[in-house]
Amino acid sequence: MSAVSPLPSPQEIAAEGLKPEEYEEIVARLGRHPNRAELGMFGVMWSEHCCYKNSRPLLKQFPTEGPRILVGPGENAGVVDLGNGLQLTFKIESHNHPSAVEPFQGAATGVGGILRDIFTMGARPIAILNSLRFGDLADSRTRRLFSGVVSGIAHYGNCVGVPTVGGEVYFDPAYSGNPLVNAMALGLMETAEIVKSGASGVGNPVLYVGSTTGRDGMGGASFASAELSDESEADRPAVQVGDPFLEKSLIEACLEAFKTGAVVAAQDMGAAGITCSTSEMAAKGGVGIELDLDQIPVRETGMVPYEYLLSESQERMLFVAHKGREQELIEIFQRWGLQAVVAGTVIAEPIVRILFEGEVAAEIPATALADNTPIYHRELLAEPPDYARQAWMWSEASLPACSIKGIAIADSSTAQNSLSWTEVLFQLLETPTIASKRWVYHQYDHQVQNNTVLLPGGADAAVIRIRPQEPLEGSKAIPENGSSSLPSHPSSFQTGVAATVDCNARYVYLHPYEGAKAAVAEAARNLSCVGAEPLAVTDNLNFGSPEKPIGYWQLAEACRGLAEACREFATPVTGGNVSLYNETLDSEGKPQAIYPTPVVGMVGLIPDLSKICGQGWQAEGDLIYLLGVPVNSDSGVTLGGSEYLAAIHNTVAGMPPAVDFALERQVQTACREGISQGWVKSAHDCAEGGLAIALAESCISGRLGADVRLSVGDAETLHRWDTLLFGEGGARIVISVSAIHKAEWESYLTKNLDRNWQQIGQVSGTTLQVMADGSNLINARIEEMGDRWLNAIERRLTT
Repeated sequence: MSAVSPLPSPQEIAAEGLKPEEYEEIVARLGRHPNRAELGMFGVMWSEHCCYKNSRPLLKQFPTEGPRILVGPGENAGVVDLGNGLQLTFKIESHNHPSAVEPFQGAATGVGGILRDIFTMGARPIAILNSLRFGDLADSRTRRLFSGVVSGIAHYGNCVGVPTVGGEVYFDPAYSGNPLVNAMALGLMETAEIVKSGASGVGNPVLYVGSTTGRDGMGGASFASAELSDESEADRPAVQVGDPFLEKSLIEACLEAFKTGAVVAAQDMGAAGITCSTSEMAAKGGVGIELDLDQIPVRETGMVPYEYLLSESQERMLFVAHKGREQELIEIFQRWGLQAVVAGTVIAEPIVRILFEGEVAAEIPATALADNTPIYHRELLAEPPDYARQAWMWSEASLPACSIKGIAIADSSTAQNSLSWTEVLFQLLETPTIASKRWVYHQYDHQVQNNTVLLPGGADAAVIRIRPQEPLEGSKAIPENGSSSLPSHPSSFQTGVAATVDCNARYVYLHPYEGAKAAVAEAARNLSCVGAEPLAVTDNLNFGSPEKPIGYWQLAEACRGLAEACREFATPVTGGNVSLYNETLDSEGKPQAIYPTPVVGMVGLIPDLSKICGQGWQAEGDLIYLLGVPVNSDSGVTLGGSEYLAAIHNTVAGMPPAVDFALERQVQTACREGISQGWVKSAHDCAEGGLAIALAESCISGRLGADVRLSVGDAETLHRWDTLLFGEGGARIVISVSAIHKAEWESYLTKNLDRNWQQIGQVSGTTLQVMADGSNLINARIEEMGDRWLNAIERRLTT
């Protein structure tokens, strides 16, 4: 070791994100005090972002195995078997805090990071999705963050040549100071073997490849594990800077290198950079790594070990190569204009040894950094917190009286204004959370690679054609013109995957257990609406501080709900990301937490791409059906936690809808079967805004009207008209079917859905007309609905 470093002060320990007791544990493990470089290494690797010290005990309850699961949690990304020799890689990650400080680069490098997780496995990235949360668009700072994040995602994805095909965007004051930027990516395996990250082979060389190392992104992992404050703007050095063109070269070089068989293991340098990649590769392989920082290509002069080790410069990778084949790999990367050097060696002793200027700059047991990290088993509240119990006391009886004509709404002057149900529909269509995200996805190249089957905004989930870049083993050659008319493998070009990201965070805030179950159910429902069989899940747990009783209760209950729902839908969790401490410290130092937001990314299989559908009506005269809880039922559908309650009545309260797993499975199976048989021509789930919004969106997307007749029985005894129109829950999907298939479709429904379906109308004209037992509820022209829905976000950005 080099000369003994002075002991760190309490302030220096805290600056690394370490608690005093954690520092004492470090001293005990090393048998000495750490030097500055080692302290920094422990700081990033023991951060929540890297070691999940608060969430790891909760994650153990997730189901992780299944007949199609090839790689589960623990690697860079999950891998599922699609059959027919095809394997899909997918993962979701967050870049929340960097995006709050520098929205463009924060979001851009979030995309770059998730793509590296995919191609590090040996897969070619084929699609990107994102789940975004922002504050109120009336706030100028929110508008700046929103515009910057979308621009950053568009820049990186468009330049690197991977289509951004879907996602979700929510707006709520709960995210005003702490936006959420979660990026999900999918890839198709190209290598014969899945590339793992565990180092092996004592004496094998360790290669550094990709870009150079600088001081950008210093300590990003620790930065991501702390609350945001007014001083966070000064942490811009903790935000990485990406180069998508260099990453494109890195994708091609890595895939070429993997196919040589010369690579033993690979790990991208994401959070914690060199520290994370060396320690994780060594720990997973049960070996050690010795790395010489003098061999690392740099872009800045005068860097010290602490800076090398904590830098999060982008587009960098670490390889273990078979001894004697390193030059073969170096030449590949040099041909692509990238750095490639032998920087270290695999050693028998299970440590990470860092050399600098001929001396040992750091020496730490690999497991102490990567596996044997602190774990906190926190005490769960004995009963739900006061805010939740108070919210659950709300009932629909507290709302103003309503009639078949509309509802009285109190405005700020306490005067009573009556809104017709058509006016309520228009207001909801203009709500940014419900409104079209056209302004967002029109900035994304969603058709590059020419495999996007359903375009953004047209369906409940993204659909991607699976088209291998190279012939699969035992297949015919792909035609030189790339035509998909002659597949390289039987039916391979007719195979597709669907993907979605979902979470209604208001539900989770009000009831974390039920809200988390609802997120999984909605994701599976969205996949079913395009005809896909749900396969597996990747999740991104965005929460506040777990050190606070309410924050930990929300996290624990949400994990319990996710685990149960994933088991019920047979969709194992293959990995994901935990992002805690999503809180903003105001000027008085008081923390304001986001809504608990466990985003569910789910993928599904489409065996035949000729049997899919979108959400818009397809033809005049098609029959409209409601699958799920019928309109005249008193159970399963509620205004609790609804968008209607929040947007129209400025109230966040109530019990969100409970998930009926048996009904969900029956409804989703019926939807998929209807699509597979060619009966169903459109399908759209009832989510935010309930039945009325689902009908309106189907009209707008299909540019066709609908004549809807709801049978409610005795109108005088109807519980509430607004629940009928805008209530949420009930495992509902709105379906359209050609009249020629009416008999066989209804025969199937009778046998498989019992009474949980209704024919409610017909596709007709250019107006959405909703009647209830002869009385008019809604009468809205497509042009009016479309103007409000399509242009709501643009108007808020230009006023």
